[in-house]
Amino acid sequence: MTMTIWQGAITIVTVVLGTMCTRFLPFLVFPESKQPPRIIEYFGQVLPYAMTGLLVVYALRNTPILTGSHGLPELIACTVIVLLHVWKRNMLLSIAGGTIVYMLLVQLVFLRHPTR
Repeated sequence: MTMTIWQGAITIVTVVLGTMCTRFLPFLVFPESKQPPRIIEYFGQVLPYAMTGLLVVYALRNTPILTGSHGLPELIACTVIVLLHVWKRNMLLSIAGGTIVYMLLVQLVFLRHPTR
């Protein structure tokens, strides 16, 4: 299905407005001069860890542990991520390093045969 020019423009404007609201609204609702509610401070402390756990579960949910490489590339990559993060305390480095290790493992070591 192809969108008309007007539909495309409306879609772009809607996405821009939605993005701007989610980016700017917190600063309008909770200005720096005012103390935010305790529940907001609590969420600010616990939600990053909860989201990280959620992403790990989502990423590993279909890992085959009973066939093939038994999830070994995933386990090695997760170990690299944890070790890099403990060593350097840099989230971007940890994720990039783990991704590179995982891709090298599945492309060069644990060759996966495409299904036909």
